[in-house]
Amino acid sequence: MQAEPDKTDQLPELSVIIPVYNEEPNLYRLYQQLIATLDNMPESWEVIFIDDASQDGSFGILSELHDKDKRIRVIRFRRNYGQTAGLSAGFDHARGQIVITLDADLQNDPADIPMLLEKMREGGYDIVSGWRKERKDNTLLRKVPSHVANWLISRVTGVYLHDYGCSLKLYRSEVVHNVSLYGELHRFVPALASWMGVSILEVPVHHHPRTAGKSKYNLSRTGRVLLDLITVNFLLNYSVKPMHIFGKWGIISFLVGFAIALYLTILKLTTGAQLAQRPLLFLAILLIIVGVQFISMGLLAELLIRIYYEAQHKPIYMVREVLDD
Repeated sequence: MQAEPDKTDQLPELSVIIPVYNEEPNLYRLYQQLIATLDNMPESWEVIFIDDASQDGSFGILSELHDKDKRIRVIRFRRNYGQTAGLSAGFDHARGQIVITLDADLQNDPADIPMLLEKMREGGYDIVSGWRKERKDNTLLRKVPSHVANWLISRVTGVYLHDYGCSLKLYRSEVVHNVSLYGELHRFVPALASWMGVSILEVPVHHHPRTAGKSKYNLSRTGRVLLDLITVNFLLNYSVKPMHIFGKWGIISFLVGFAIALYLTILKLTTGAQLAQRPLLFLAILLIIVGVQFISMGLLAELLIRIYYEAQHKPIYMVREVLDD
């Protein structure tokens, strides 16, 4: 009679991804909270800590936790790359069917994971995103920019969430394995995944004040979020048809410049007016040149997009399911 495979040899059903940077005071408590929650769930699991080249004793603690519990996996970066790189590494190494992300600062509550998982399975959602409805950040410098950023991101991307910045999220594995992250795009994962036609649910979760360690937030992030939002908008709307944006503005610029030039030509022929020193002539020339350049950029972008997709055999579509005999 063949023996049943050891459960520890099977792939985990849940992968919890936690980027870490200088969180030494919080890691033991975080591990205890995770164990208290995950061990009471029927699903098998793994926790992947990504140490972003911490300068305190974070890696030593993570190594100790790994030695004690082999369900704890640790990835250590050579230098500090940021939270986006941490999540990207976690997505690449995650083996679970459901991928869960949260912060290491104890402000997210691991006890919310079973509730979010239940919501995901009840509605068949691809992403369940936490909403810090009652945030414990006591400063206007965090709350006001956050509200403005969430409103702006929702309007631009068409994916309406109250709290893009909440790290506590659940994803189906096929979502995270088909999203490429770079820059500061970690907060835009639901928006980036929207091209796949994912279903998203936002659920209020607990949020605790930071009691130890130092916050990594500063106002400089606001500018980076705005720049990344432009990138996300382009990727969502024009990544497979860049000529539609470059060509549109190129044609507009060319036609306006041509119309001005035609007007000046008629004016010269009918009245004999001197055009050499007229600013309108220079504007017409400039608009025509800019229009040609924009159209040329659109053609080059089309070629690059085709090279990008064909070289990686990357599909421009995602299939939800196939019914086939």
